Amino acid sequence: MKLLCVIPSYYPASRYGGPIASLRALNNALVEKGIDVTVYTTNVGLDQKVLPNHETNFEGVKVTYFTFTKFFEFMGTTGWQFSWPMTKTLKKKLKAFDLIYIVSVWNYPTVATAHYCKHYRKPYIISPQGALYPYTARKKFWKKVPYYHIAVKRALQGATAVHYLTRDEAEKCHRLLCLKNRAIVIPNGIDISEFNNLPEREKLRKRYPYLQDKKVILFLGRIHWIKGLDILSKAYGRLARKRNDVHLLIAGVDEDGCEKKLREWLKHEGVFDQVTFAGMVEGREKLEVFTGSDLFALPSYSEGFSMAILEAMICGLPVIITNHCNFLDVERAKAGFIIQPRDEDLYQAFARILDNKKEAFQMGLRGKKLVKGCYNIDNIADAVICKFQEILRNEK
Repeated sequence: MKLLCVIPSYYPASRYGGPIASLRALNNALVEKGIDVTVYTTNVGLDQKVLPNHETNFEGVKVTYFTFTKFFEFMGTTGWQFSWPMTKTLKKKLKAFDLIYIVSVWNYPTVATAHYCKHYRKPYIISPQGALYPYTARKKFWKKVPYYHIAVKRALQGATAVHYLTRDEAEKCHRLLCLKNRAIVIPNGIDISEFNNLPEREKLRKRYPYLQDKKVILFLGRIHWIKGLDILSKAYGRLARKRNDVHLLIAGVDEDGCEKKLREWLKHEGVFDQVTFAGMVEGREKLEVFTGSDLFALPSYSEGFSMAILEAMICGLPVIITNHCNFLDVERAKAGFIIQPRDEDLYQAFARILDNKKEAFQMGLRGKKLVKGCYNIDNIADAVICKFQEILRNEK
């Protein structure tokens, strides 16, 4: 099978988060299983010196980082990612692939690829990665509605299938958009081999000595309104005013100026001196943040599929997430708590975990078992290959 994967940004441009890490792991696993994988992407956020508009081999995957123009910039700081070099290459080489897998929705690479797939009658799958959830889609609503009707709707309707990460996403988005094509549900996965040699817990405390006798609550993700940081501020504020053995560690990149607002909230709660902003963490530093913490919290208002939840669990942390994270396995496996996005609920969950060391430890063990059994990228790759082959058979 010759697979073309199109995504607006790709590893190692990890600063933009989202599906990049999971897609990288998936592509590597597919290559190991004999699938010929090519990636077309743009060089947005790419710091490494890579010759643009030329194919390069990256971890066994053939990747082309196309230059792009920040045309209109109506969907964010990276613009629409209009790429004339990618357009020319799609027109020239698209016919050579058996199946095209498009990741993301609100950008030029998605729309252009869907257009040429229909032109050359090539089967293609779109994976919106949570971007079509009603709560998420309402952000910048006035911009998305016209663009959806002009371009995205046609791309989605013409897809051979739409790949969702959870059943909840499939039910809400497919029905809401009145799509008649096939919906497939396969979660993102994680390369658990990257977590085999974890740092010792004390590594984080050597970096931040004032954490020596503290119970660390970790938030890791984009510093953005949708992550429920107002809830986190209020719940943690109440907790930290009642006990002096806790510390909040916030790791992530500021988005849309939300970090300034978050700092104001924490100062208003009177607990700013009990919070550390670690900024962007990657590699071993990221692992140290996980293994040095006592629990992970993600009180999001909307979440497509959080890789950070998987990473926290594989590192042995109990997790507290909201029901909008669409990760019911956490509750089924008793690996943490699923709460309503309310500060009272988050505060109570904090207290229950921090006051029960034995149960917190067992939650961490159950989370590890869950990830190894259900979200191992090797198993996810097998499921993806099975679905892709089934789609190709039906196309003949």
